[in-house]
Amino acid sequence: MGVKFYKPTSPARRLMTGYDFAGLSDKKPERKLIFGKKKISAHSSSGRISVRFRGGGHKRKIRQVEFSRKWLDVPAKVMAIEYDPNRSARLALLSYSTGIKSYILAPLGLKVGDTVTSGKASEIKVGNCLPLRSIPLGIGIHNIELKPGKGAQIVRAAGGTAQIVAKEKKNANVRMPSGEIRLVDLNCMATIGQVGNVEHELIRIGKAGRARWLGIRPHNRGVSMNPIDHPHGGGEGKTSGGRHPVSPWGVPAKGYKTRNNKRTDSVILKKRKKK
Repeated sequence: MGVKFYKPTSPARRLMTGYDFAGLSDKKPERKLIFGKKKISAHSSSGRISVRFRGGGHKRKIRQVEFSRKWLDVPAKVMAIEYDPNRSARLALLSYSTGIKSYILAPLGLKVGDTVTSGKASEIKVGNCLPLRSIPLGIGIHNIELKPGKGAQIVRAAGGTAQIVAKEKKNANVRMPSGEIRLVDLNCMATIGQVGNVEHELIRIGKAGRARWLGIRPHNRGVSMNPIDHPHGGGEGKTSGGRHPVSPWGVPAKGYKTRNNKRTDSVILKKRKKK
């Protein structure tokens, strides 16, 4: 799958890039594995806006992705590689020998017709899912669990890959895509390979209208607001704020550490940011 470049027929088209969708299967999504998505427009359960500048966008349907492989030691054939509007990665439709179908994140190199399996006796092959204790050091992995049986929670975005750098007693030292090294239980499952669609980071939206299709609304600058609305607001003429950049609530926006999760401090051996 590659990146498509457009002819510069307008200022927006000049810098726009998109997917050519080569390699995707020419089929509709599996009807039993999709359901409607309610529009919440970044509002919380109480109805308040929890994320600013979100709303609208094209109508989407959710694909039920199997983040926890339930059928161990049962071979499954890849029936299709499909587009998912809700995530950056592509999906692979699996058909198990028992007749059950499910979606998984499609790793780089997985093709239609390939066979994948899950379980500690599985082969070290792209698309197979094994516990960390069965995976050799240095092998690229993704779709990693943080608690055994809970389902994959980390390294799920397009192009993501992690590595096991060491194994100690009950835990594995996993190097994340950010460079962070953290402890993960050896009984947690992970999938071999790198998440596909690695060209995702090369996509340039190009125009405001395309951002609206994605549900991204216009973003106001703080310096264009009034003092009552933002700390950077007010002033005669075009001012630059007159202070270090902050959020609308006064929290420093650059270089200020806001992490306060003591519960997981003990499992992080090396932070992603240097002091």
